[in-house]
Amino acid sequence: HFAEAGPLNPDTEVDVAFVEGSVSTPEDLERIQHIRSHSRMLIAIGACATSGGIQSLRNGADGAQWIAQIYSHPEAIASLRHSTPIARHVKVDFELWGCPVSSRQMLAVVNALLLGVAPRDNADKVCAECKRHGYPCVMVTRGIPCMGPVTRAGCGALCPGLGRDCYGCYGPAENANTNALTAQFAQLGLTPETIVQRFQSINSQAPLFLAAADTLRTNRDE
Repeated sequence: HFAEAGPLNPDTEVDVAFVEGSVSTPEDLERIQHIRSHSRMLIAIGACATSGGIQSLRNGADGAQWIAQIYSHPEAIASLRHSTPIARHVKVDFELWGCPVSSRQMLAVVNALLLGVAPRDNADKVCAECKRHGYPCVMVTRGIPCMGPVTRAGCGALCPGLGRDCYGCYGPAENANTNALTAQFAQLGLTPETIVQRFQSINSQAPLFLAAADTLRTNRDE
């Protein structure tokens, strides 16, 4: 079922379902369960599907209140209390992180599946990509706060390659040390509120980034 490309049959049994988007409405929840039941393998693609994405920024707010402030007929809006990743609701066989994912990633996954092997999860850090490409560290050389040390690779270090900071659009890397990065950000002059915003952005519901933001808030309140 891919309306933009032509096929319109949500009831087809498929080998692999690639699904993007977060679960934000009752219809989304029903739909993802339907997709799971008709798919041998389900792959979540993109930050919204893997960590709730931009939509999940509303999770810390009073949803009913802001809906009433925006819409003249809030009763017509069907929305879940929280926007959540697909894996919160159904079994996900593989996740492709990124906002957006790259065509290189997608092709690598499809190629692996066609060869009958498990897709490779690239959980390296953006810093490793910078070193492979020979890019100077923007945090060391220019004092720019960068999420690269805790963000997974896959983007080709696009932002650091252009001389700007990584903002974490590929989600948390494996064994990421958020405490050390938080301390480094503080040394660079960022306030606790600003550091929280760094972690609570595109991948705000990724457990590692969510925990880092919660720790900062707790320390601030104490």
